[in-house]
Amino acid sequence: MHRRKWFPRKLRILAGLVAVVLLSVAWTAATTPVRGPHSRLELRMLRDQIEGLDVQFGTYFVTAGRCAGCHGHDSLGIAMMAGEQDVNVVNDWRSTMMANSARDPFFLAKMEHEGLVNPALHEQLEHNCLKCHAPLAVFEQKMKGGPAFTAASLDTSVMARDGVSCLACHMQNPDSAGHFFSGNLHYDSARVWGPYTQEQINPNIMQYFVGYTPDQGPHILDGRVCSGCHTAINQPVDLQGNSTGTSFFEQTMWQEYENSVYYGTDQNCRSCHLPRIQDSVILASEYIFLTGQSPFGKHHLTGGGVFMLNMMKDHIADFGIPATPAEFDSTIARSKALRKTTLSMAMNMAERTDDTLYVDVSLTDLIGHKFPSGFPNRRAFVQVVALSATGDTLFQSGRWDSTYEVVGNDLPYEPHHNVITQGDQVQIYEFVMGDVDSNVTTTLLRAVHRLKDNRLVPIGYSITHPSQDTSAIAGLALSDPDFNHDADGTEGNGGDIVHYHVPMNGYTGAVNVKASVWFQQVPPRWNQEMFGYHGGRIDPFRDMYQAADNTPELVVADSLMIIGTGVETNAAQAPATAPKVWPNPTKDGSVWIVAPGITGIKAYDAAGKRVAVQVVQTKQGWHCVLPEQPGVYHLVLGGPQGERLARIVRMAP
Repeated sequence: MHRRKWFPRKLRILAGLVAVVLLSVAWTAATTPVRGPHSRLELRMLRDQIEGLDVQFGTYFVTAGRCAGCHGHDSLGIAMMAGEQDVNVVNDWRSTMMANSARDPFFLAKMEHEGLVNPALHEQLEHNCLKCHAPLAVFEQKMKGGPAFTAASLDTSVMARDGVSCLACHMQNPDSAGHFFSGNLHYDSARVWGPYTQEQINPNIMQYFVGYTPDQGPHILDGRVCSGCHTAINQPVDLQGNSTGTSFFEQTMWQEYENSVYYGTDQNCRSCHLPRIQDSVILASEYIFLTGQSPFGKHHLTGGGVFMLNMMKDHIADFGIPATPAEFDSTIARSKALRKTTLSMAMNMAERTDDTLYVDVSLTDLIGHKFPSGFPNRRAFVQVVALSATGDTLFQSGRWDSTYEVVGNDLPYEPHHNVITQGDQVQIYEFVMGDVDSNVTTTLLRAVHRLKDNRLVPIGYSITHPSQDTSAIAGLALSDPDFNHDADGTEGNGGDIVHYHVPMNGYTGAVNVKASVWFQQVPPRWNQEMFGYHGGRIDPFRDMYQAADNTPELVVADSLMIIGTGVETNAAQAPATAPKVWPNPTKDGSVWIVAPGITGIKAYDAAGKRVAVQVVQTKQGWHCVLPEQPGVYHLVLGGPQGERLARIVRMAP
C-alpha cells in the first residue's frame, strides 16, 4: 500500500520537474539572443516598435529598426555616447530628409506630376525615382529577380518607407561607388562597409547575429558612397514624349565636388553632413567588452534647408514618420547651423558721387559643391537695402511679396546681373531648365537645355575641368568678369561680386546699406507647372504648401555705414544721449568715448571706407585707438537704441 501511494507521488514530482525544465528551456530559448542582442521574446514584443521603427528582414536587406537594436539609443548610457552626449546614429537619422525620402510630400507630388505629363513612361519614371528614394525595396526586388518596383507598391512596403536607411549606404560595393549614377547602385549581398578596419572592431558579432560581415570601405571615407544618387542624369523626351536621344544632367553634386580644391582631401561629403568628432564611441550596446572607436561620424545628414523639415514635423502622424517633434527640432537646428557655413560676404563702397552710391557685394562659396545645389528647384537671392540716417528707404532690391515670390523676378526668368541699377532688378542664383524649344520647364524629363546656371561654384572650379560638361555654368554668368574670377582675372575663387549703383536723388547724408542672401528650398513659381495637375499626391501637397510659412531662410548678412558728404549729426538725438569724445582733435589717435548703451564701435575714414581700430571697454568708458594716418574719422557707436555717429579728427604728430 505504501508503494502504491509512493508511485503516484513520484510521478507527480517527476512531472513537475519536467514541467519546470520545459518551462526553463522555453524561457531560455525565448530570451536567448538571436541575430543580435535581442531575444526572440524581445524581438516579438519589439518587432513593430523598436524605438518606433518597423523591423523587416528581407533576403538581402533589413530595415533600420533592426540596426537600432545595437546602434540606437542605449538605455544603459554606455554605447553610442560621446561623453554625456547621446550620438546614436538611429535617432540622429530618423528625422532627416534621408530617413523620410519616401515620405517627402514634395517628392511624391513631383513624381506623380512627371508621370501625368508622360503617362506612357510613368512606371519607368517611378522606378527610376525610387531607386534613390526607396532603395531597399527597389534593390531587394531587383536582386531577387522580381519585377521593377514602382509607386503602386510604395504605400504598403515597409522597406520602401525606410527611405535611405542604414544598408542603403553601407552595403554599396566600394569598387562601383563613384562610377555608377542616377541611382544605379551596386550592392554586396552579405558585407557592410564602414570607416573602421576589421582589426579595430569585432566582426564576429555582426557576422554571428545578423549575417553581415563588417569591413572598412574607402568609399565611405572619401564620399563616393553619396555620388550614386546625388548625380542624376536623365534621358529627356520632347513635348510629345519621344526620346531626344540626348542626356541631361539634372543634379551633379559629385562632379561639382570633383571640380573643386577639396577633391581628394579629407574635406568631402561627410565633413559637413556627417561631422566627425574625436571622442571614443562604443559602437554597439550590450557588448561591454567592446572598445571605443575614434573618430566617429555623427549621422546628422542635414542640408541647408528647413522648409520641408518643418512641413513634415507638422504632419508627423499624417506621414507615419517614426520621429518626434523634438528630434525634428534637433535636425532643423543642425540644418540652420550648417547653412551659416555655406557663404561668406563682404561689402565695400567703391565710390560716392552727388547722384550715385556705388556698393560692391562680394560672395564666396565655402562648400564643396555649387550653392545652391542638388534638386534644381532650389534658389538663393541677394537683398540690398539702403536706408537714410532717419531710417527712410532710399533703395531696395531683392524683397519678396505675400506669396513669397521675389519682387522683380522677371518672366520667363531673371537674368544673371553683374551690375544692378534699379530696385526691380535682383540677383537670383538658380538653375533654369529649358525644353526642346528652349522654353522654361520644370518637368524634369522634358529638360534638354541649360538656360541659366549661375549658382555659385566651389573654390577651385574651372571651366577646363573634365566635369565641366556635366555641371556647366550657363547664361550671362559666363561673361561676368567677377563670376568665379578674382580682381586679376584668375579663375577659381568660387565667388561673385554684384555691383550696386544706388541712386541718391540729391541725398547727401549718411547711408546704412544692408545686404543679405536668402534661400528657398521650394520656391513658389517652381510649383506652378506641377500645380496645374491634380492627383492623389499633388493635391495634398498643394494644400500643405499653401498653408505653410515659406519665408525665405537667411544664409548670410552684412551691413555698411557710409558717412555723408557733409558733417553728420542726428537731429533727433537728445543731448543727454550725445556721445562724449575726448580729446578731439587727437594727436596720438587715442580717444575716449562715453555714451549710454554702447555695445560696439566701428570706424570709417573720410571716404566712407571701414578701417580697423583698437577698441577696449573699461569702467571709464570705451578707449579707441585710430589708425596712424591723419585725417577725419567717423565712429559708428552701436547699441540697442540704434547707431550714433561721432566725428573725430586725428592730427599729424
